[in-house]
Amino acid sequence: MRLNELAPEPGSRPSAKRVGRGIGSGLGKTGGRGHKGLKSRSGGSVAPGFEGGQQPLARRLPKFGFTSRKAMTTAEVNLAEIAKVDGDVADLATLKAAGLIRKNVLAVKVIKSGEITRNVTVKGLKVTKGAREAIEAAGGKIEG
Repeated sequence: MRLNELAPEPGSRPSAKRVGRGIGSGLGKTGGRGHKGLKSRSGGSVAPGFEGGQQPLARRLPKFGFTSRKAMTTAEVNLAEIAKVDGDVADLATLKAAGLIRKNVLAVKVIKSGEITRNVTVKGLKVTKGAREAIEAAGGKIEG
């Protein structure tokens, strides 16, 4: 068998509708689209969200909420990630260097998730109560 001899199983592939090829085909003239109207035109289809003139759902419901711009410059770091930092001091610069936070982050909070075994000095970061206890229990300390 060669590539040019490959063929689908007989009856598995229905032949394509050939529209607009005369009355006898059953799909002549309007080609199965009916007369006039949006869906009969070329490129004509109903826009997403259009409900036939009825007020669309997206416009019936009220607007709500907002996007906090502060969220873009803050980040959370857990204890396991703090332990990955090279050196003994964990601050904004070292977290950025380790690739744990994005470059545009201005404030970081350390949360108690994961474990820390080595002593690390946390500088200039916010720390939760549980994370503070875990860091101090491992022999580390929190500064400013």
